[in-house]
Amino acid sequence: MRKVACCLVVLLLGCLAFAQSASKFPRRALDCDEGTGVLCSEVYDPIGYNGAYTGHDEPALLFYSNVPGSGSTQIYRLRLPKDPPTPPNQNGTGGVFNFMLHPAFWFGMAMCDDQSAPNPGGSLVGPNIPCTPASDRNIFDSADPANSHYIGKHPGTGFMEMQFYPPGWFDSCDTTQWCAALNIDSLSENMNSGAVNNACGGAIEYVNFAFIQKDGIPFPPGSPSPLGPFVSTNAQTLFMNSGDELEVILEDTAHGLKVTVNDRTTHQSGFMVSSAANGFAEILFDPNGTTCDFATHNIPYDFHPMYATSSEHTRIPWAAHAFNISFSDEIGHFEYCNAVDAQGGHCTQPSIHDPAGPDVDDRACFTADFASSVGLVPVGGCLGEDDDYDGLDYGPVWPGTLRNVARDRSLHAQPVQFTSPLFRDPEGELRNFNRVGFETDLPRTEFATNPPCQRHISNPADPNPGSGCVNPPAGTTFYPIYTTGRAGEACVWQLGGAFLPGTTNSFGGTSTTEYGPLLASAYPAVGGVPTFRYNDFRRVLNNNPCSHDE
Repeated sequence: MRKVACCLVVLLLGCLAFAQSASKFPRRALDCDEGTGVLCSEVYDPIGYNGAYTGHDEPALLFYSNVPGSGSTQIYRLRLPKDPPTPPNQNGTGGVFNFMLHPAFWFGMAMCDDQSAPNPGGSLVGPNIPCTPASDRNIFDSADPANSHYIGKHPGTGFMEMQFYPPGWFDSCDTTQWCAALNIDSLSENMNSGAVNNACGGAIEYVNFAFIQKDGIPFPPGSPSPLGPFVSTNAQTLFMNSGDELEVILEDTAHGLKVTVNDRTTHQSGFMVSSAANGFAEILFDPNGTTCDFATHNIPYDFHPMYATSSEHTRIPWAAHAFNISFSDEIGHFEYCNAVDAQGGHCTQPSIHDPAGPDVDDRACFTADFASSVGLVPVGGCLGEDDDYDGLDYGPVWPGTLRNVARDRSLHAQPVQFTSPLFRDPEGELRNFNRVGFETDLPRTEFATNPPCQRHISNPADPNPGSGCVNPPAGTTFYPIYTTGRAGEACVWQLGGAFLPGTTNSFGGTSTTEYGPLLASAYPAVGGVPTFRYNDFRRVLNNNPCSHDE
């Protein structure tokens, strides 16, 4: 079964997101503009071929501290959620498995990347300020171009997502077990000049990717480098079971960020270091080039954390989200589908959610018969980003959405549960993050709603900034929220509805109250002046209601 699933992840990711190209370079860089790449961070504006990549809906929980060490280490306890006992069916009356709610969830951290936006080139090919690892010297977040800390002067930045993938379907590693991978996302664009990486596909977002391995070695086959070839699972890949209790440690080393996953249930462990020795690499920013060849454009690189702290001043200058240390879920990637024009293609016969016919976002679709034939859960659906919020996970199908606890547990997957992270200060002491925030990038993705979100500020194209930017999104009946509960003696965060048994705080009980008001963010722009966007709703608390002290 595992061998089948390994082939399936190559089918989906290899054939859809990393397809061979007839372009001027032999193999397309691992890019995110296909509309199906659930591996990728959300960018501030559409990118890719004709702006085809628009992004993902990512409800997030943020962790803040002004103490050094909080920007470069995280230690979590995590329980992988189980699926319900009732299997899914095609008419939507059965159970809802984890892969139908979220193809991935992840822990995040800002990273140094001198070949990435906003100032690609760094000390290698230009005069821009290079990144000093794990240092608040990298904080440039002023919107004033005359300020010495103007955001346009920010060093090149990547974003790390330590992702976990549920079993059972085409975006899984296995039919019955979870896997995890270290991802680092980069944007090949100079936001101050408007130059893009013409040698390697334009303004692409690309990803370094490696599975967590028991021996820490990401190959064979493949390489983590975005110039490939794409890695796959092997006998050393760490597989985990639903319900397993994990310890997840993210810490910097001499040769890059190290992620360790200790499975306290099975007593197995795996790790990965984002080092040049392991094949991690930047793509040379080459706006005047004509050929993206591996020999000259693959730059082996040790990826280190960007900041010393995790204050509100630490963020990714090119990302839709305004965060650094975070937990986020990837949602809006499953819609039922009964028939397709080709496996992995477009839906031709939607199920219960699209009575008027297929939508343009019904892509990366597979039928139930095909899923069954390759050993997966026999349900048909689509994995494309849900631009109009009519998919399964925008309804009351999350854990904790039914007051009847027995029925909720029968039909709905368990919630993801995790502790607030700890970090190590300069003396090596473990400390709590002292405040948290809630953030969702709904405004960034509400372009196909009626009315669409006018998210551009001081832009004639959007004369009424903020109009149409709503939470929950137009047409939805539910949007998941973070609540706190107890797991033994520990306080844990959990994602779902407000009726999870043992909930201790629902933060208002709705997404409107939890995620708060619109957030205006500045981004570098051509001409030496910033541009402003409403890309997020954000609410920051002045405390951490679920610290390890409780």
